[in-house]
Amino acid sequence: MKHASKVSLTSSSFESDFSKLGTDFYTLLQPSAISNPQWVSVSDSTANFLGLDVEQVRNDDLDLLSGRSVKEGSRPLSMIYSGHQFGVYNPQLGDGRGILLGELVGQDNELYDLHLKGAGQTPYSRMGDGRAVLRSSIREFLCSDAMSALGIPTTRALSLVKGDDQIIRERVEPSAMVCRVARSHIRFGSFEYFYYTDQQEQLKALLDYTILRYFPLLTPDEDGYLEFYRQVLERTASMVAMWQAVGFCHGVMNTDNMSILGETFDYGPFGFMEIFNPAYICNHSDHSGRYAFNQQPNISYWNCACLGQALSNVLSQEAIKSCLDQYPKLFGEKYLGEMRLKLGLLEVSDNDSELIQNLLNALYVEQLDYTNFFRTLSDVDFRKISELSDSQSGELISWLKTYEARLEAEKFCPQQRTVQCKSFNPKYILRNYLAQIAIEKAEQNDFSEVNRLLQLLSRPFDEQPDFDSYAQNTPEWGCGLQMSCSS
Repeated sequence: MKHASKVSLTSSSFESDFSKLGTDFYTLLQPSAISNPQWVSVSDSTANFLGLDVEQVRNDDLDLLSGRSVKEGSRPLSMIYSGHQFGVYNPQLGDGRGILLGELVGQDNELYDLHLKGAGQTPYSRMGDGRAVLRSSIREFLCSDAMSALGIPTTRALSLVKGDDQIIRERVEPSAMVCRVARSHIRFGSFEYFYYTDQQEQLKALLDYTILRYFPLLTPDEDGYLEFYRQVLERTASMVAMWQAVGFCHGVMNTDNMSILGETFDYGPFGFMEIFNPAYICNHSDHSGRYAFNQQPNISYWNCACLGQALSNVLSQEAIKSCLDQYPKLFGEKYLGEMRLKLGLLEVSDNDSELIQNLLNALYVEQLDYTNFFRTLSDVDFRKISELSDSQSGELISWLKTYEARLEAEKFCPQQRTVQCKSFNPKYILRNYLAQIAIEKAEQNDFSEVNRLLQLLSRPFDEQPDFDSYAQNTPEWGCGLQMSCSS
């Protein structure tokens, strides 16, 4: 039943639906509190769709969201899974620092997982300390809201809490906890674990549960299993196409980081494209460039093939291959559609793929900022093409002329094109240097910049004059920042 009025988590009732599967799928475990917790931020937008009142959360829920208390009758647990990491199967994964507190009914009458990241050691910690650092927690907290505001399927983050614990990574860093909110924490790697450990009964139980819970129009039988796999591929292709269009690089697309629902999952060493480089690598641990920006479509296909292998005892190889063969088309159609919207094109032309590729080539040659180019293009006066290029010659000028001719085939006026373009081309993104400034302030207990960015990124398409400086090209010192996997 929907909430009659907004409440706090402490006064809400939790479900524990996943725990019904049994302890082959998880370990029941209480979170371990961080010391002297203090609020960094609570997301208004996430609280709103959960039917929570932000002020009541702040007043009532610090203990719950820092691991100091659990709700009476709840069954916190850590989930087991495995996965392919950088192309190599790792059988020893699972929630190494995460605790699923339970599920809460949102305003849309759907159940949402509430998951504490950094909640202490679990049986799956693999000698880790089970903690999260403030640096990576800020990045996940902000990007969760930012991606949602960009219209990209994603997990969310309700809260961010800082502790006094000193955590050793590449350096000593303060601890933190994020409360991640997701429709599901089931991953490709969840199925891989039971496949590679030859627990076929458990794999089928997980598959049936997933279909009944998240794909209610399907039936848990052979036809339903095949349609489930096809829909997972379609959702994944759509998500990654949207990443490519907005210029988002995930950085660590392991199969344990792939949501079964096609939602952006696990914000580690991510980055948004700044100066356009198709081979952009945001993860400094990715020495081979496996997860470079231009590799994401291929890696998502590869990950879907891994999921297909994990389902190969309930689906035929022919059926799996038939679904996988459709993946390039699914991705390509969605990507073309997204890019047409960014360019203000409603009509479909056989030359659109070439038009888009030529633009990307020109952006690379001219070394232009990806986000700012498209935003400027939204309302460019073609008599003033110097706004887009200082060269006044070369590939970009040639492309602009082709684009201007292409617009003549459209059935709406320039003003309509501008409105459409501005609704698909953000002015503001979470640039790495902006996040870094917020992190450095927060480590000194100044959380103002975290909350300022949260406000800014909740309206990425809007003109916000007070934030104009945040839309400028990345300063030289902030260019080329790479992120670490350590968090």
